[in-house]
Amino acid sequence: MFERLADLAIRRSRLVLLVAALAVALMGVVGAGAFDKLKGGGFDDPASGSTRAANVIADKFDGETNLVLLIRSPDGRIDTPAAEEDGRALVAELKKDERLGNVVSFWGTKSPDLRSEDHREALVLAHVKGDTTEQRESALAILDTYSGSYKDTLTVRAGGGAAVGADLSNQVVEDLVLAEAIAVPLTLVLLLFVFGSVVAALLPLVIAVIAITGSFAQLFLLGSVTDVADTATNLITALGLGLGIDYALLMVNRFREQLAAGVSVEDAVRRTVHTAGRTIAFSAATVAAALATLMVFPQYFLRSFGFSGVGVVAIAALSTLFVMPALLKTLGHRVNGGRMPWAKGRRSEARASRWGRLAHTVMRRPVLTAVPVVAVLLLAASPLLNITFGTTDERVLPKDAESRQVSQILREDFGGSEDAALFIALDTSVAKAPLALYAERLAALKGVERVESSVGVYSAGRPVTSGPADSALGRPDAQRISVVSSLTPKSEAAEKLVERVRAVPPPPGTAPLVGGNDAVLVDAKGSIADRLPLAVTLVVLSTFLLLFLFTGSIVQPLRALVLNLISLGATLGVMTWIFQDGHLSSLLGFTAQPMELSMTVLMFCIGFGLSMDYEVFVTSRIKELHDQGADNETAVVSGLGHTGRIVSAAAFLLAVSFFAFGTSKLSFIQMFGLGSGLAILIDALAVRGVLVPAAMRLLGNTAWYAPGFLRRFHARYGLSEGGPAEPRPTHGSPAATEADTKESTTV
Repeated sequence: MFERLADLAIRRSRLVLLVAALAVALMGVVGAGAFDKLKGGGFDDPASGSTRAANVIADKFDGETNLVLLIRSPDGRIDTPAAEEDGRALVAELKKDERLGNVVSFWGTKSPDLRSEDHREALVLAHVKGDTTEQRESALAILDTYSGSYKDTLTVRAGGGAAVGADLSNQVVEDLVLAEAIAVPLTLVLLLFVFGSVVAALLPLVIAVIAITGSFAQLFLLGSVTDVADTATNLITALGLGLGIDYALLMVNRFREQLAAGVSVEDAVRRTVHTAGRTIAFSAATVAAALATLMVFPQYFLRSFGFSGVGVVAIAALSTLFVMPALLKTLGHRVNGGRMPWAKGRRSEARASRWGRLAHTVMRRPVLTAVPVVAVLLLAASPLLNITFGTTDERVLPKDAESRQVSQILREDFGGSEDAALFIALDTSVAKAPLALYAERLAALKGVERVESSVGVYSAGRPVTSGPADSALGRPDAQRISVVSSLTPKSEAAEKLVERVRAVPPPPGTAPLVGGNDAVLVDAKGSIADRLPLAVTLVVLSTFLLLFLFTGSIVQPLRALVLNLISLGATLGVMTWIFQDGHLSSLLGFTAQPMELSMTVLMFCIGFGLSMDYEVFVTSRIKELHDQGADNETAVVSGLGHTGRIVSAAAFLLAVSFFAFGTSKLSFIQMFGLGSGLAILIDALAVRGVLVPAAMRLLGNTAWYAPGFLRRFHARYGLSEGGPAEPRPTHGSPAATEADTKESTTV
């Protein structure tokens, strides 16, 4: 296959580039409509009890509260005749809005729970109709209409899930634009420094543009047939730019090595595709395999990252394998065009020797050098012993976000937040007596402030009102119960309350469905925990199989898995120390809270995939030398000498694209960017620079062990880095000039 790719690039380079240009133009047209297909949210399991409860409430009770309007009277009490008149007028307008349902207000119910303790504020509760994306769009329009001042007498501020979603949606777009504005120019400057020439520095951007454009076209197609989260665009831009740099860097560096050795352009292209191309194919397969495991989770937030991640990896790899050789053939020695002043006279051998000397030092004292590194990584991982998980809520927003401020006021000034309440759906007819007994039992639970039902309001296990509390809470074929607590939302106590509520004996013949934010968190944890063993098994097996096919050893995959888990543990531990424990919160401007569950899973899969990317980069060169007859130590020292500088440069450039998301004002995006960038650097420097040579020295020839039947299997079906023999220099060619020999690549 790689022989045919090389021949295609050599014989039909201009045709390949023309087809690629037309494909990019077509993908750009298709991908332009991707944003209209993407959806917000996606953190919930559609089969969970909390999601089914929300569906019943939406179908039969016009939806549960997801929009809270905080009404304030600047001049005095909210219950004065003037304030009441304007408040009722506002509520009347809201009830006429077809985008809203289940509008309830203090003035309509006179419930003291909908009025603040100082009587200066009141609440209007409503349900914004539609799916998550429609809710966000409707909420934005509603807030534009009603938020602010009403009739110059009342101040209206918005909170609740729909308002938080609208703020999140706006902030994600702003953060993405800012991250790209930082990452792209900075990456270009760094590429110039790394490659040492303008032409070579632009080549990775070509691959990145193809990968990103193609992935947006993929999102359009996927969004037309399934739910795709809008935050997938963040991953596409970061991975597209980063992998474009990774793969192009490896291929351009190998091509320039061949030119510097004095071979012809055609032979340099052929050897580059046989070696670097093969490495890129395996690297892409390992990264894609890690990201593909996200598809086993039912939340479309995670599945979307699986779809988009596999897509961007595949497109980046294919464009590198097809387009890059054609570019190199067309450019030839002009790949070094526009050489930067700092690249003059710098020899790749000197730079290679630094990584070679490091590997040699480590292999002479493997235990002495590896133990301190492992100890530091394990120390960094230690915060994982106290890790807790949560889901996205208003606390991920900046402190000046209106929806976050309203949520805080609800907790502090009102007797339990209706928006944060648990709600129970009984999708059948229920007699009054058993329903009242069920409500009394719920109200007797520790932490419950009150229980609202169609047969009354209950508190401390006793009725507070007699008769129907709200006719909208019951109908002949269904019942809806609201359980309002004083517990901190998404706390351990709140999660235990969900379990206690679900354990209360229901009315005979009913199967209660418990929903609400805390129930969503409990269900999300359970859903991910149920699928996690399958995901881990798949990623381990796929990684093991791919690395075995690549190396022919069963020890190398095991060594890679162990080292990757250590480095990822350190990364997640540092993120826990920062974002859960609150260290650096004042510097980064976030509020400490439990680790966002879905984002933690995503960060682990991305970190694992990218660590395998560098694993393949390093192992490929070591195996190539080992297959040529070098002893274990020579293969490792020389292999790291050649690839270490590539891996470190690629890792630094890829980390920049992720670190750019650290500028986000959303804490879970900050965690994603900083965590992914840190994982890349730890893996490329600590693991590849120290732990890999130490492990290879301790393992010795055992590192390449495989049972006889597996060796025979690999000999028949496996792939190696080998390829054709090194071509001989073409004497008299421009590649053999003294300048090209001495002024090799900057990388």
